[in-house]
Amino acid sequence: MLRNTNLILTQKGLICPDRIIPVSTGKGGISKRVIEHAKTTPSGEHEIIGMLYRPDRIRKPRNWAMPILPSSFWSNDVRDPDYNLMVSLSDKYSRKKLRIPPPNYDLILLTDWNWPGAVKGRGSAFFIHQWRYEKAPTDGCIAMSRKALTWLASKIDYGTKITIKIT
Repeated sequence: MLRNTNLILTQKGLICPDRIIPVSTGKGGISKRVIEHAKTTPSGEHEIIGMLYRPDRIRKPRNWAMPILPSSFWSNDVRDPDYNLMVSLSDKYSRKKLRIPPPNYDLILLTDWNWPGAVKGRGSAFFIHQWRYEKAPTDGCIAMSRKALTWLASKIDYGTKITIKIT
């Protein structure tokens, strides 16, 4: 397990104890100052605080993983009282659908960016998820191949730390 291991994201990729995983980050690069919709990946030390998966597509990867249901959304609307949380659909607020047709969100690792007690405008959570296509930039998340993500999910535990360095 990688609970007491600090994974490090550099230009080379995500450095794990026995491998380096190629990844992509936000279209806006890596930044200390992240704001909502800036498409940048936050630098600093973060922790894994959750794991979500599509039970209709993959087996439960860990006993602490939570299912992504048809009603699962993520609140990224700063006006929403449930900003930066997994929620259901709302007519009043903009919410990002988690159960999407492409496989990008079949498995999601949640980080503690701007959580708990989200500061509005600082950017909602960034996820670690599957590439749309190899090395495709993200809207601020970290993405990698399905094989690498599945391996990482099997090794990490709640509280695994990831340090993201500005390069």
